[in-house]
Amino acid sequence: MTGSIEQGSSQAHGNTRILHFLVRLPRPMDAVWPALATPEGIGAWWTGVDLLEPRLGGAVALRGAGNGQVTAWDVDRVAEYSVEGGRIRFHLERDGDEGTVLRFTHEFQEGAGDGASEPGWRARFERLIEILRGGGL
Repeated sequence: MTGSIEQGSSQAHGNTRILHFLVRLPRPMDAVWPALATPEGIGAWWTGVDLLEPRLGGAVALRGAGNGQVTAWDVDRVAEYSVEGGRIRFHLERDGDEGTVLRFTHEFQEGAGDGASEPGWRARFERLIEILRGGGL
């Protein structure tokens, strides 16, 4: 499996925008989880992490996204961060024996900046796929 970004969509509800992506990743879930749930993993493909308490209700501080808390945490499966810049949710599912499907949601207010854009997330997911394809994380 090589990895791919299969879907990307955007919805608007008043001043709130919601981005959805379906990303096929070329590694099993246990190899993908650290990329979404550890400061080193997140920092490798997305943004710097100043604080991450890996548990439901834990504090989180993501550079460019803001401070907040972990609002969903199911180890190896779901990580959700609610920060000043909105809500960012990563939901992993098995994709055969060797792959993982990432169902991603980012809910944010209009004017949140380029980091919240569909092209911005697409570029990040391309970096994540490349890192995983190379055996990183």
